[in-house]
Amino acid sequence: MTLLRGEPFVAVTRGDVVESVHDVAACATDVHGKILFALGTIDVPVYLRSSAKPFIAAAAIREGVAERFHLEPKEIAVMAASHDGEPYHVDAVRSILAKIGIDESSLLCGPHAPYNPDAARALEDAHVPFTAVHNNCSGKHAGILALCKTLGADPATYLEASNPAQRKILALCARASDEDPATWPLGVDGCGIPVYATPLRKAALAFARLATLEGLEPEDASALEMVRRAMIAYPEYVSGTGDLDAEVMHAGAGDIACKSGAEGVFAAAWLSRGAGLAVKVVDGASRARPPASIAILARLGALDPRAAPKLAALERPVVYNRAGRAVGAIRPLP
Repeated sequence: MTLLRGEPFVAVTRGDVVESVHDVAACATDVHGKILFALGTIDVPVYLRSSAKPFIAAAAIREGVAERFHLEPKEIAVMAASHDGEPYHVDAVRSILAKIGIDESSLLCGPHAPYNPDAARALEDAHVPFTAVHNNCSGKHAGILALCKTLGADPATYLEASNPAQRKILALCARASDEDPATWPLGVDGCGIPVYATPLRKAALAFARLATLEGLEPEDASALEMVRRAMIAYPEYVSGTGDLDAEVMHAGAGDIACKSGAEGVFAAAWLSRGAGLAVKVVDGASRARPPASIAILARLGALDPRAAPKLAALERPVVYNRAGRAVGAIRPLP
């Protein structure tokens, strides 16, 4: 087994001492595959997890779900989201389900409390139980159910790789990454759907194609453009208030579409440069993802330096003790 290896990139300090270090692997390429930035091993398969969601959403868009069900851009954005379960996220998911005529009980992603603490507290105070619609992946699942409805596929089996909807999804993801869906590694994601692994080099290429819409079948390009436009127009629907994806897209001012994934994954499409970036915190620590991702985007020149103050809290988050005292920081290494 070939292991993914990175380089020390994010430090966790306590006082003046570096207490922990996270290794990071990353790759940025242009749409022709030319490497613009590389860190660690970039040719070992990595599960993209939720960073694949723009392509998953695009598979549904390609089959005409937006036109058939009159989906709004914010609903398309939440299809590509790992949302925080804030009321506007839940409303958007429920709107999709209402438009496609499928009940919330059909969501098979499993329930969890909203990631947004205010939203979770509001449910608790109102004695309202959280359900699958509050799951951060519920928008993606609603989009897949819309795809099932369009294809005439069985919505009860939409988690299975053999379902026609999943075959459409995996085929588009493979085309974007120059992969073979018959041979690449498949696992099961945290929300239950098939998840694929591809090297960081190929993930970066896929996001370069999302940036440029080049090297794609015309139908794939059109679908990805619609998803990309929705993500950039509604950044908070892709993640949540103050979260990494939303804040980076705000800072990018229309020039960046990005998506985080579990286990320390992050990927971005840089439109004006025609480049894609894929980042993986090797030990999977989510706390290292924002500092690493923002620092690499800045080193590439993808972020306007004037945006740095707005991203500082994510690039260099403070470490607090139980009493609320600031005792250290998480920061990219020089």
